[in-house]
Amino acid sequence: MVCVLVLAAAVGAVAVVLLFRLWVVLRPQDVTPRASLNLLVVAGSGGHTTEILRLVGSLSSAYSPRHYVIADTDEMSANKINSFELDQANRDYNTMCTQYSIHRIPRSREVQQSWLSTVFTTLHSMWLSFPLVHRVKPDLVLCNGPGTCIPICISALLLGILGVKKVIIVYVESICRVETLSMSGKILFHLSDHFIVQWPTLKEKYPKSVYLGRIV
Repeated sequence: MVCVLVLAAAVGAVAVVLLFRLWVVLRPQDVTPRASLNLLVVAGSGGHTTEILRLVGSLSSAYSPRHYVIADTDEMSANKINSFELDQANRDYNTMCTQYSIHRIPRSREVQQSWLSTVFTTLHSMWLSFPLVHRVKPDLVLCNGPGTCIPICISALLLGILGVKKVIIVYVESICRVETLSMSGKILFHLSDHFIVQWPTLKEKYPKSVYLGRIV
């Protein structure tokens, strides 16, 4: 009888916790207009970084602060981001100064790395990504294809599942993807809130995507 009572109490406690989590996620949200939007940008290496910075350059200063996430070995992207933000500050000197920071996480997959070992490196990256995303608590995650974005986007989804914060995920497939999606795109097509392609052939294959023409 005691064991039954203990088990019933444990089940009841779990039910209460789950109901509380459900209430946190579904309760009415504050829709008061805000002056700024906390943005997290995932920058890949090479062309990915160039494309995403062109896209960020089209955004207003209301997207601030900006948090950039890059691979821990990607010094080139760090230099590009610093130069980009310096140019933005010089160009928009009479507007609100945009705050930004650069964060580093391990790569999910190196070039020519086997897919089997990628599982373990992605888990390692995920282990370090969640504390970062939880600390930053972005309103929006913007990414365009590097493998680094997978653990970041999953971490952002977990914030919503755990009732911490709903994070909007916007994925923009790279301009070089004309007929097929990248591996990251195939994954985030099912996980992102807005999935944007830049070629009509991809829109035809993936009707749920958003085609806006060339945007970067």
